[in-house]
Amino acid sequence: MSDHEAAPVLRVKGRVLVGPDEVREELWAVGGRITYERPPGDVVTLTGWALPGLVDAHCHVGLGHQGPVDAATSEKQALADREAGTLLIRDAGSPSDTRWVDAREDLPKIIRAGRHIARTRRYIRNFAHEIEPGDLVAYVAQEARRGDGWVKLVGDWIDRDAGDLSACWPRGEVEAAIAEAHRLGARVTAHCFAEDALRDLVEAGIDCIEHATGLTEDTVPLFAERGVAIVPTLVNIATFPDLAAGGETRYPRWSAHMRRLHASRYDTVRAAYEAGIPVFTGTDAGGSLAHGLIAEEVAELVKAGIPALDALSATAWGARRWLGRPVLEEGAPADLVIYDEDPRADVRVLASPRRVVLNGRVMG
Repeated sequence: MSDHEAAPVLRVKGRVLVGPDEVREELWAVGGRITYERPPGDVVTLTGWALPGLVDAHCHVGLGHQGPVDAATSEKQALADREAGTLLIRDAGSPSDTRWVDAREDLPKIIRAGRHIARTRRYIRNFAHEIEPGDLVAYVAQEARRGDGWVKLVGDWIDRDAGDLSACWPRGEVEAAIAEAHRLGARVTAHCFAEDALRDLVEAGIDCIEHATGLTEDTVPLFAERGVAIVPTLVNIATFPDLAAGGETRYPRWSAHMRRLHASRYDTVRAAYEAGIPVFTGTDAGGSLAHGLIAEEVAELVKAGIPALDALSATAWGARRWLGRPVLEEGAPADLVIYDEDPRADVRVLASPRRVVLNGRVMG
């Protein structure tokens, strides 16, 4: 008997949030798949408000603060995300091979971006391929083939000679690299804290920017016109004051810059949203941040001024469609989270999942 055949037949009764404005009274999970046709025989009934499994679109399974981690640690990271209701992860750069996770029906599904691609000595040690611009196209092609349809660049980082954040890549090399990724069927995203790199990256055809704290009145309309998404990772941006304090003595310009970016973070995200830029949730878990923070990130988007329903979509229906994955539709994998109350009315409900269902099984 296969794992799917061994799964119980589940009935989810109450309010099934198929979409932001589409609610059904019940669904069933048969063989690990969703159906809206009542099956014969006995069922296990779960009650509450059901959402599609949440999305963390910037998460690093397999990464620790000193670089790659072992499989046991990676498993703990993935389990922490699952317990928080995150059942789909876009792994925005990892030095570890986590393909073994795909065979585990009890762990979240991962969309991988390969390993970060950074300029030499311009990123966190042991995280990335560190290369020079002449090798950028080749490494982007390599990671496009290794990933699941995404490639991750480090678009800016501190330049120690200048003492501040600056762009990492010349325009011509970025254009060629993004064109090569697109030729291979991959989308490209980039880490960017500051202002300088954004116009070149967007005009070169990039698909997404991580963090995007450097958006300005000049670049917001450009992002909106090109449909370039952002993943603000506000729970990570909250660490900027501590980072700035740690670098104050050696890099005072950088420290002051990081503080300004932190102070304007909510205004920046709200301006992006109001301009029509697609905004999605990501926690930047891994590295220095704990896993399982997706509810906090959604709450941060609301604090920034994004309406609750749109903030919810940024981790549910909208995020899944952006990544090309199904929601609670007929035949889709039965990946869903059940809550005691309506998360559309108060996104803080996301912090307390009642049941997590993955591939038709109740977890925990």
